[in-house]
Amino acid sequence: MLVIGIAGTELTAQERDWLQHDACAGVILFTRNFSSRVQVAELSQAIREAAPRPQLICVDQEGGRVQRFRDGYSALPSLEQFGKLYGSLPDRAIELAKEHAWVMASEVRASGVDLSFAPVVDLGRGNRAIGDRAFSADPQIVAEFTRAYVEGMHAADMAATLKHFPGHGSVLEDTHFDDAIDKRTLDEIRALDLVPFVAGIDAGADAVMMAHVVYPQVAPEPAGYSPLWIEQILRKEMGFKGVVFSDDIGMAAAFSAGGVKSRIDAHLDAGCDVVLVCHPDLVPDSLAAVEGRKLNTMALAGLIGRGPLAWEGLLADARYTDAHARFGGDLA
Repeated sequence: MLVIGIAGTELTAQERDWLQHDACAGVILFTRNFSSRVQVAELSQAIREAAPRPQLICVDQEGGRVQRFRDGYSALPSLEQFGKLYGSLPDRAIELAKEHAWVMASEVRASGVDLSFAPVVDLGRGNRAIGDRAFSADPQIVAEFTRAYVEGMHAADMAATLKHFPGHGSVLEDTHFDDAIDKRTLDEIRALDLVPFVAGIDAGADAVMMAHVVYPQVAPEPAGYSPLWIEQILRKEMGFKGVVFSDDIGMAAAFSAGGVKSRIDAHLDAGCDVVLVCHPDLVPDSLAAVEGRKLNTMALAGLIGRGPLAWEGLLADARYTDAHARFGGDLA
């Protein structure tokens, strides 16, 4: 299945055609698709009405520098801020991270969007792409935050997605622009980067997003193309039964598999349930690439939101108004 990107704040005729394809399972929204709360809700509804089957509408609404919807939404701090607070007020930091998850998810759901790809559970160890998106460098602290964040998202009736498996934080390179190679052994990765993923899976996380990172001492290909990482380690050894997403196939580190069809085939053959095609220019070739493949059309059913709370109801919720005000000021 594919989750695709679209160009603007309204559907084009071509994009409506894309939604008719059997392989199109959803749409991921970006800043380019947002102008206001009303507009994004209308766009979400238009996507649903244009498609012949249920669509997963998703976004990256992490907070900090990765927050696609801003005007009219809470000013969500980066996850690193909670890690800093943890050093002096650990219980308070965990409580606030859970509330951050609930507010973020509640606002996204009120907008008619099903899923925010969160939380980031990579370790904060200097990676250019991750940076302040990580809670901490300490895997045990990240694990504690992961459990709280999954709980907060679930309280807002949103599925939680752990990213980027098996851990993107311990290499320098940003996979949007460069290949990334992590030369550590599996034992080292198990002792560090996998710890938050274990915690998140135990907490009931619904999905995992793969990293475009190569771990050559474990497998020769990037994790998202690797049956060993997906089928053997994630599913068999760690017991994960949810949805596996690729990261965006338009990122530079995905090019190692070849052209668009080769990238999609590599992910699906390795065990990914869903491939992200975030760049609209890649969508026609991506849809053509999956013609004739047997697809799991029910893979995303459990991630689609049920009965979204409208903004009117959310704004009348005392918990929401308190949290919204809190995240506009001092975390402590």
